[in-house]
Parts: sequence; structure tokens; C-alpha cells
Amino acid sequence: MAEIDKPTRRPQRPLFSSGPCAKRPGWTPDVLSAALLGRSHRSTAGIARIKHAIDATHDLLQLPSDYRVAIVPGSDTGAFEMALWNMLGARGIDVLAWEAFGKRWVTDIVAELRPSDVRVLNADYGHLPDLSAVDFNRDVIFPWNGTASGVRVPNGDWIAADRRGLTFVDATSALFAQDIDWSKVDVATFSWQKVLGGEAAHGMIILSPRAIERLISHRAPWPIPKLFRLVDGGRLDESIFAGETINTPSMLCVEDYLDALGWAHSVGGLTALRQRADANAAVLFDWIARTPWIANLAADPATRSNTSICMRFTQVAGGTPAERNVAGRMTALLADDGVAYDIGAYRTAPPGLRIWCGATVERADLEALLPWLDWAYSKALGQQN
Repeated sequence: MAEIDKPTRRPQRPLFSSGPCAKRPGWTPDVLSAALLGRSHRSTAGIARIKHAIDATHDLLQLPSDYRVAIVPGSDTGAFEMALWNMLGARGIDVLAWEAFGKRWVTDIVAELRPSDVRVLNADYGHLPDLSAVDFNRDVIFPWNGTASGVRVPNGDWIAADRRGLTFVDATSALFAQDIDWSKVDVATFSWQKVLGGEAAHGMIILSPRAIERLISHRAPWPIPKLFRLVDGGRLDESIFAGETINTPSMLCVEDYLDALGWAHSVGGLTALRQRADANAAVLFDWIARTPWIANLAADPATRSNTSICMRFTQVAGGTPAERNVAGRMTALLADDGVAYDIGAYRTAPPGLRIWCGATVERADLEALLPWLDWAYSKALGQQN
């Protein structure tokens, strides 16, 4: 492939990281001026601000009225581990793993909690496990969207409505971008820095009535750290769902998250956010379809993510080491020119590119990026040869 001329039009915002993702269009630090800095998060005003974030999340996600939401420590990881530590052990477990983050939950369950009855349903990067093999008499654990592979479940139709077990969904790169059937979800978690571009360290947990019943009726056979405790004296700790967080949250981050939620409502709410992500992903899908040297890592079009678009090379001679060299050179060239930051594949994924297309990214910036990808590939390939 001959080296092509360097483009001249640049993305206005070269921020395509898959986490933390770009902040909402038009964001400036001025939006944080009302943050309750120097105030206790347990003051009346502090609790009210946190409860506002909880209620606004419930509203924007259009959750069923009897689903509960809380802000918890440790980002999405902390929120998901909170659910695992509190609720597993009541019945057998099926864990679905098709990339790095699903495999993280396998490690937590198999190596740390060590319950007696666990099945692991694995798949290689780019594919889903056999969803028809899942047993919903058991607890089922999976990411709705695989951030490191760009592979998502196609919908919730495969999840049994009459299940006896609970479904635990790591939804951090799917919420606000993909259609989630909440009747099929008992526990969901996410973090502010993913789809809406908030700041790090805070997670959120969403619980169905069935999940709450499990919390109350089941006592886990392992110790529960203080940061994970959702039950007090055999009863649900209602204060956590009313804004009294387990640990001290950053009120600056709370204010930033509220700004993101406000922006989401201003552009048309959940439907508009999904439409923005779909339109952004379409820009890349169309480019991939006409570009011979790149392919979508997700093999089945029905399972391709509209947020974390993961790509593999198709025409690099020499195999994986050569592919990693080309990927590294590409991402370095684009970062050095201030055109795109943080678009390399996840460290355990096949070599390639990963570009975030969630709603806080502007379609025009993705369109401006495409010629730069072609240029960077031609230049990196020339260096390889």
C-alpha cells in the first residue's frame, strides 16, 4: 500500500477513548461552579444533591418504578463486585465470558469467592458464547456490551422471563446507548466515566425487586467488606438508596455527573442518546465496509457494539507481532498529530483499533478522523516494510 497524503481537516475533539470517554459537547469547567465543595456529603444539601443524581438516573434510564438505584464506591468494578459478594451462593452460577471484563468476573467468582457450583461459558474475542446453553435456573452473570471486544448481546430475548435465578449485568458501556429490556435484568452496574463521560471512582448499582429479595433472604457464606454492605440487621439499608453513600463521594464529580444527565435530557433523553450512538457507529461501519485492510472484530453484525467499535487488521504480513507494531505506530502517529487519542485495542485483545462512538462523541469528528486512519495505516505499513 502506497503512503497517502496527510489530511488537513482535523476532528475538533480528538477524544475517542473507551473509558473515560469524551465529556459531553460544550463542556467546560464552569459547569462545576455550583458543586458543594467544602461541605459534608451528609449535610442536608449534600444528601439532596446525591439523591438528585440517583433520581435523575432512574428517570433518564426509564427504569421500572420499583427498581432501586444507589451510588457506590469503586466505579463499575466496585458496584459489580458488591453485587457478587452480597448475592451469590444461593444457587448455581453461569458466567459468560467473551473478553477481558467478563473474564474478570470469572476470576472473582472462581478464584476468590469459590462457590461450589460454577459453569463458565467462554468464547474467543469477536464472538459470543452459546446463549442457548445458559440455564436460568441458575444465577447468570455477563456484560451486556463487551468493551474490549466490541461484542454485545443482540437483545434480551434469550433471557428467560420465568427465570428462577438472578441476572447480573455489567452494563457500563451499554447504558444510555443500547436498548436494555429491564424486565430481564435483576442487577445492573455502570460507572459515570463510561457512556456519559463523567469522572472516575463512582459506580452505580440498579436492583430489581427480585434482587432486593435475594439481598434480604440470603446470607453470603463469605465475609462482606464494609464498602460492599447493602443490608443492615437483615434489612435493606434504605439510606444508601436515599443519598447517604457508604463512603465519601466527590461532590465535584456528583456535580459533573448531574451536568451530563442534564445534557442528556436537553438533547432528547434516552432515545436521542441511542440514536446518536447508532449514527456515530454507522460512520465507522460504513468506512470498515469499504476499507480492505480493516475489519470489525465482532464476527456477527447482530452483535456489533455501537459504543466500543473494535477492529482488527486484515492485510498485515507477518502475523500478530507485525500487527502490534502497525497498531502501535498508527496510534502514536495520530496522537502526535493531535488527531486521535487512546484508540489502540485493549491490551489483551487482538491487535487493532478501538474507537468510542457513544453519544458524547460528535459524528463530524468521526467523519474527520477517517482519512487520518487511512493515512496513518499507510505510513505505519511503510515503516513496517
